[in-house]
Amino acid sequence: MTRSPAKTRPTVDGAALLNRVHATIARYCVLPCPEAVDAVTLWIAATHAQEAWAYAPRLIIRAPLRRCGKSRLLDVVEAACHNPMMSVNASPAAIYRTVGAGSTMTLLLDEFDAIFGAKAAGDEDLRGLLNAGHQRGRPVSRYDAATQRVEHIETFCMVAMAGIGLAPETIEDRAVIVKMRRRAAGEHVKPWRLRRDRPIITGLATELREWLAPHLTELENAEPVMPLEDRAADTWEPLIVIADFAGGDWPERARAAAVLLSEEADRVAVSSDSGRLLADIRSAFGTEEALPTAGLLARLRADDEAPWATWDKTGLSPIRLAAMLREYDIRSSNIRFPAPLGQTKGYRRADFTDAWSRYCPETTDGDEEGEWDGSTRPTQDPVPGVSSLGTGGTGGTGTPSPLRLVHSQ
Repeated sequence: MTRSPAKTRPTVDGAALLNRVHATIARYCVLPCPEAVDAVTLWIAATHAQEAWAYAPRLIIRAPLRRCGKSRLLDVVEAACHNPMMSVNASPAAIYRTVGAGSTMTLLLDEFDAIFGAKAAGDEDLRGLLNAGHQRGRPVSRYDAATQRVEHIETFCMVAMAGIGLAPETIEDRAVIVKMRRRAAGEHVKPWRLRRDRPIITGLATELREWLAPHLTELENAEPVMPLEDRAADTWEPLIVIADFAGGDWPERARAAAVLLSEEADRVAVSSDSGRLLADIRSAFGTEEALPTAGLLARLRADDEAPWATWDKTGLSPIRLAAMLREYDIRSSNIRFPAPLGQTKGYRRADFTDAWSRYCPETTDGDEEGEWDGSTRPTQDPVPGVSSLGTGGTGGTGTPSPLRLVHSQ
């Protein structure tokens, strides 16, 4: 499945080891589909070969409400991954220092909704770290007032996050996303006992590391054929490489999981305000070639299930609409409409065709362009944030909550 030269296969049966990790996850957690269990299994394994990767995929475990098993899954991931650091309400400065200390590690954040939710403030530093650390070689620059020097802090590491609702779009765009749900009648799991069960899973972590560590060069040089493009391919590539290296039926399972979970993530992304706005405008235009701004807003608000339905003039106003569309290089202009409207500000269908084709293309039967062979991918935009060192807690908040960092081997 890869274009890498043949290497001496490891003595460890990688496929069987992954199957055991998979069975352990399923023993304690009910995930929404078999592909999600496969994805989490491969993500855990990939943490043990971080030195080989150019990209560090994030794992987002989210749920619509509490009691969906997201924290339990994070517990299992923490026990099975490489050199975990569980952080609860840690300051960005503490996380920067720990990640930048030099050794490979896996950062785990619980309750990300408390950090990035609507009521949270001052999360830009942490978001900058999580975005920058997705790609190797993207250190964050910090000015230390005490020494009057600029420091460059490494940000690269794999990160798992659990929380309620959506994580920031820029983080989800770099993540393998698992949407948890409450167990239904008849769905049972083994009760989790920390002292009893965690040592069993850490034993699997040791086996994973011993399996992969001697083959980091081979893993680094692998060039798997990917079923995805662009950033999604960057994110899933380490998991696909692990699957190909393990053999058995894991290469097929990994690619099926990548396609299924990425398609679900794309559907959610289109539902975000910016993405959904483009799609809803396409529906609002219907067969019209041009619409006045007021008419377009009226059609958008007419959908009772759309977010625009409850937005008054301080929400989806002409100014707000213009600002959102400006990100896509779409601007209103003076257009002459039939009487009695006459000349007024509005939008033309032609102004949207490029954005529609790029960000919310209409689905068609079949693939007119053929199957993509995974040979090329654009590079990613830099996203690191900057701020000074020595500030307590998260900038913009009140007194920070107590810091709890648990760094386990």
